[in-house]
Amino acid sequence: MLETLQQTLDKTFLGNSLWQYVGFALVIIVALVVKIIVKHLVDVWLKKFTQRSKSELDDRLLKAFRSPAIFLVYVVGVYLAFQILTLPEDPFDLPRFIRALFTSLLIIDGAWFLSSSTSILEMYLTRFTAGTETKLDDQLVPIVRKAVRVIVFVVAFVMIIQNLGYSASSLLAGLGLGGLAFALAAKDSLANMFGSVTIFADRPFHIGDWIKAGGAEGTVEDVGFRSTRIRTFEKTLVTIPNSKLAGSIIENMDARPIRRVSMTIGVTYDTSAEQMQQAVEAIREILKNHQGVDQGYWLVNFTDFGASSLDIFVYYFTRTKVWAEYLDTRQQVNLEIMRGLDALGLEIAFPSQTVYLKREA
Repeated sequence: MLETLQQTLDKTFLGNSLWQYVGFALVIIVALVVKIIVKHLVDVWLKKFTQRSKSELDDRLLKAFRSPAIFLVYVVGVYLAFQILTLPEDPFDLPRFIRALFTSLLIIDGAWFLSSSTSILEMYLTRFTAGTETKLDDQLVPIVRKAVRVIVFVVAFVMIIQNLGYSASSLLAGLGLGGLAFALAAKDSLANMFGSVTIFADRPFHIGDWIKAGGAEGTVEDVGFRSTRIRTFEKTLVTIPNSKLAGSIIENMDARPIRRVSMTIGVTYDTSAEQMQQAVEAIREILKNHQGVDQGYWLVNFTDFGASSLDIFVYYFTRTKVWAEYLDTRQQVNLEIMRGLDALGLEIAFPSQTVYLKREA
């Protein structure tokens, strides 16, 4: 019986004996079993270990490691299984192809792990940008992560090409010539990209700031690598190329700590000098005692004999830069000025003309 089994196993098919095919199948089965063990190890044992830790680093590292580790078991299992078989070398060198394919899959698996590990880089960059005042660098975090992932896969692609026997230098030279032609065709896009780098470096505004730039005025909604989007006060959306924005004068209205009020109050010409002095002093007291008025600098003076009024110049700053609060403070000051002038018996002048008629004898 053993001799019959031995003879059966020694029979060959396509250059391999039956026992080699059995060994191939057994290695595949073992690989599947190892895959189940690795998956259980990662999902149960290592996960319990990371849950006990307060650090987020091991959680992200485990998540990045899980899928590439399982894929690695498959790759190694299939490669070892093929080592049992006697593969033909003519007319096609199949063993060499299997080795090259195995190496390429290992490179892909390593690139997969490094790409998934960029979430760790994103975590640390997010913590860093959270400590800065500007929100512009927050948008750089996903862009940096994508750029690192692209670099990882480009390097992996070059390594695979080199492993398959092709000249990576020739490929890179071809890409260099193609890149030059592409750069000439896309010079506007490159200019916008450098403009965005300038904006991110100088940080002339934050997301949500009210700015005037490039002929547009509104609130900054988004800053990308190509353009900046501004929501106007009419609720339209203006998109400005970053190259144009970086080269224009940017006026950040929200960068001011306080807001200015400058106005002229005209009273009628029947106001006496004493009444005018009292009016100026009354308005000064209003500004001095109002909580919404910044006490750093303000002016109240009788300045001009106008065409139809005696003009009092009023100049001050509100403590707040918020538009609604600014208007409330300005309204309160105006109402108190009206009450103060009314208490002095003064009237606010309006444009008028006096016509004198002369009768000839």
